[in-house]
Amino acid sequence: MRVIISAGGTGGHIYPALAIINKIKEKEPDSEFLYIGTHNRMEKDIVPKKGIPFETIEMYGFNKKNLFKNFKTAWCLFRSFDRCKKIIKKFNPDIVIGVGGYVTVPVIVSAKKLGYKTFLHEQNSLPGKSNKYLSKYSDLIGVSFESSLDLLPKGKAVLTGNPCSEDALKVKPVSKKELGLSDDKKLVLIVMGSLGAGRVSNYLKNELKKFEGQDYEVLFVTGKGSYDNVMKEKYPKNVHIIPFYEGLSSVMKKTDLMVSRAGASTLSEIISLEVPSILIPSPFVANNHQYLNALDLVNNKAAVMLEEKNLDDGVLFEEVNELINNPVALHDMKNNLKKLQVPDSATVIYDKIKELTEK
Repeated sequence: MRVIISAGGTGGHIYPALAIINKIKEKEPDSEFLYIGTHNRMEKDIVPKKGIPFETIEMYGFNKKNLFKNFKTAWCLFRSFDRCKKIIKKFNPDIVIGVGGYVTVPVIVSAKKLGYKTFLHEQNSLPGKSNKYLSKYSDLIGVSFESSLDLLPKGKAVLTGNPCSEDALKVKPVSKKELGLSDDKKLVLIVMGSLGAGRVSNYLKNELKKFEGQDYEVLFVTGKGSYDNVMKEKYPKNVHIIPFYEGLSSVMKKTDLMVSRAGASTLSEIISLEVPSILIPSPFVANNHQYLNALDLVNNKAAVMLEEKNLDDGVLFEEVNELINNPVALHDMKNNLKKLQVPDSATVIYDKIKELTEK
């Protein structure tokens, strides 16, 4: 299979794209890929290191605060259509896949106008602006949440889940001793993203001290941007702090309760690994995606949500303490997460793509 895939801007788009590539490689080892991304975002560093051929286009998001910058944005967008058409014609793919981010707009539109089959994947419960616009240029749209099906054109959207969930299932569980943790104690995992979350990390500096004397352990993965600031304080012996951990899903497999942001990829792993969670959605993401993602789980009684604005002194500690010591609540949450699962998500996506290429 010859595949052009495009996704950009954040790991929430890039890693699902890589998961789709990995599944196609597994099913059809002789497949050839071309990844189209922006010239100045995360994908330019991540994708080439994976040995995947990579082409860039100069693209920027529209700026709501500085309207003059949008003249350049519009010009780059206009030019990108010609560049995408040339790239697509030269590669001549069997299918073109968009996995989110504004970079996908000229790729998918150009592919459709040239007569190629197109597939989109949406990670969030509320479809992003790019995917909503591109829905008319797509042959099929895979969604991660069942609630998204009614928000996209009928007949085009199918529930596939997030392909990152299948990757998470394959990961071996971490050895708790490797992290300085005890095998015989419950674990509360707190994660605030790879760069950390300033306000929440500051809040946690005092909140973590309240866990002293509890018969469970807390592992706080601060994010590299917050570690030095967090470590200025002293914490109880049952609280362990690290800046970052590669392959966090291996730790999640040994986690009894997780406190986390509500990015789409993280939630896909929470669902697939059935990890009870307290979600603190970031209020600083486009279209309030994280709040809506978290709300989807809360409405299915599969998670608890605490909004950042409501993080008063003692609130998180009380919520954690109540849940971790309530085996019935944890069990019910796990069962409700299981109901949200799409088994073999990446395989489902591969099968849908294969069907499109054979039509």
